[in-house]
Amino acid sequence: MYKLVILVIIITLFYFLYYQNNSLVISKLQINSRDIPNSFNKCKIVHLSDLHNKRFGNNQKKLVKAIKEINPDFIVFTGDSVDSRLYNEKPALTLLSQILEIAPVYYVTGNHEWKSGRYYTLKEKIKELGVKILDNKFSKLQKGNDYIYIMGISDPQRYSKKTRYQLFKNKLINITNKIDEDKYKILLCHRPELLPLYTSQNINLVFTGHAHGGQIRLPIIGGVFVPNQGFFPKYTSGIYNEDKTKMVVSRGLGNSSIAPQRLFNRPEIIVLILNKHNN
Repeated sequence: MYKLVILVIIITLFYFLYYQNNSLVISKLQINSRDIPNSFNKCKIVHLSDLHNKRFGNNQKKLVKAIKEINPDFIVFTGDSVDSRLYNEKPALTLLSQILEIAPVYYVTGNHEWKSGRYYTLKEKIKELGVKILDNKFSKLQKGNDYIYIMGISDPQRYSKKTRYQLFKNKLINITNKIDEDKYKILLCHRPELLPLYTSQNINLVFTGHAHGGQIRLPIIGGVFVPNQGFFPKYTSGIYNEDKTKMVVSRGLGNSSIAPQRLFNRPEIIVLILNKHNN
């Protein structure tokens, strides 16, 4: 009897840990703003981040199916499609090639693409698929008679620690100086801890990842630890508001090789709805 109880506990624990790492959750969020153009009212955006080589079924079947059922207007991916220590680009390329058939995909790098030392070859493969890579670039999204800007900043991991923040800031300022100040602006970048910088450039909406939701999440407390934020971090999941800027932080899909287990923090697909708010 004792051995049976132990066996049941072990099986239950194994299933719980597997479920935490592999069961997708869809988080439905909304942004209300008078600055959203009329043609973009009810625009649906899927936000993906931090795949880290993760597979969800054969050929990413489960993940692709979930995104297809959402039927987004466009998809954004905010970095770490690969893991630098256990580099494997196939899961990311398999995913990107399929979701491109659902909606346009916009992509920026995370720190792991740069740390892998293979980003330039990976970048060419992603571009060949038809993904729009926004490394220090911007593009216009047109709907009806209206358009908005979507910008991207390459992760600062590519720079030395001494110059990292200043170069990242310079890249963002350079882009915002090239676009119409009065238009709605979306920014894709990997790091949420730089929200004050995004706010200083009057960005309307920012999509970020990197935090993995704190990897382990505790009731009431939230995320436990995030690189570049430390213990009990401020920015881990959901929407954060600062002045006129709203930042969406994805908990991500996969795990880094040094933190292979999620707890109370299942892999996340974000669905964000833009609502034109006239009041």
